[in-house]
Amino acid sequence: MSTTNTLFSLAIGIGTKNNKEEWLEVYYPKPLMHPDAKLVEAIQNLIQYEGGNTFIELDSETCHALEELFENLGEQELASIMLSLEESDRPRLITFLETDSALTTTPEAYLKLHLLSHRLVKPHGVNLQGIFPLLPNVAWTSEGAIDLSELQERQIKARAEGRYLSVNSVDKFPKMTDYVVPAGVRIAHTARVRLGAYVGEGTTVMHEGFINFNAGTEGKSMVEGRISAGIWVGEGSDLGGGCSTMGTLSGGNDIVVSIGRHCLIGAEAGVNIPLGDHCTIEAGLYLTAGSKVTLLDNERKPVETVKASTLAGQSNLLFWRNSQTGAIECLTHKSSFALNEELHAHN
Repeated sequence: MSTTNTLFSLAIGIGTKNNKEEWLEVYYPKPLMHPDAKLVEAIQNLIQYEGGNTFIELDSETCHALEELFENLGEQELASIMLSLEESDRPRLITFLETDSALTTTPEAYLKLHLLSHRLVKPHGVNLQGIFPLLPNVAWTSEGAIDLSELQERQIKARAEGRYLSVNSVDKFPKMTDYVVPAGVRIAHTARVRLGAYVGEGTTVMHEGFINFNAGTEGKSMVEGRISAGIWVGEGSDLGGGCSTMGTLSGGNDIVVSIGRHCLIGAEAGVNIPLGDHCTIEAGLYLTAGSKVTLLDNERKPVETVKASTLAGQSNLLFWRNSQTGAIECLTHKSSFALNEELHAHN
C-alpha cells in the first residue's frame, strides 16, 4: 500500500471470541474515516501492515507501543484507548479497510456497523455486501456476547457462583447503545435500535419505535413506528405509533424507500414507496407500490387512477382512504407539517 494515500477506515477495538477462537463481536470506541496518511504510515511502520482489508491482533507490548506512538503524534484520545487496552486479557485488534469493498470477516463487518452508528457514513453509504454470514447468532447477555453452544455452561457456572446471567436477546445484531450512544438523541427502549442504525441529532425514538441497521434519521424526527433496513427518514418527519416503512429486506420490491423532510406517517399506517417532502399518510392506511390511488383535483374530484409507484418521490401529497368507497385517494397539498420543536431541542 502506498503511504501517500489514506485508508477508507481504520479502527482499534476489543472483542469477544468463542472457545473455537471465532469472533462473536468487536467494539471500536473511535473508528476513523479516511485517517491522515501520516498516521497510517506511522502505524504501518510499527506493525507491518502491508495493505488491503484486514485486521491484526495486538498483544500488550504492541498496545503499549501504539500508545506511545499516538502520544507522540498528539492523538490523545487514541492514546487513552490504547492505555485502557494494554492490560486486558480480551482479544484486541486493529482493523484496516483500504477500500469499501465487500465484507470478508466479522471484525470488518462490525467496523462498518460502527461507522453508521457513529454517523461517519449514512445508510447506503457503505458496502455491506456479505454481512449476514459474518454476524454469528449470539446470546447477548448481562455478561456480554456468548456463543449459543456455550450458553448453558456459562449459565450453570454463574448460578454455581451465586450470580444470575440474564439473556437479553438472541440475534445477529446487538443493540446500538452497547457500542455507540450518539449525541443529542433520546431512545426510550434501547433494545429497539440495532447497531448499524444512523440516529440523527435531535431524534426521539419512543418505546415502540424501531430502527434497523443501515437505516435511520437525518435529524430531528419523532419515531414511534418502524424504520426498516435501508430506509432513510428526512429532517422533521414523524412516524406515528405502530406505523411501518417497508424496506427490501422485509418483503418489499427493489425500490429503495425513503421518507422526505417534514412528512407525517399516521399511526398504524405504512408505506412502500419513496416519499418527497411534506407528505402525509392517513392513520391506518398502508400504501404499497401496487396500490391503486385515485388522484383528486383542487375541488377533490377524481381525475385518474394510478399505481402508487408512479407517485414515488413526489412532494406535497396527502393520502387517505375514502370513508364511503374505501378507495385510496391522493390530494396535492401545500400545508407544512412541523414537529413540536420543544420535544427535540434538548435531547
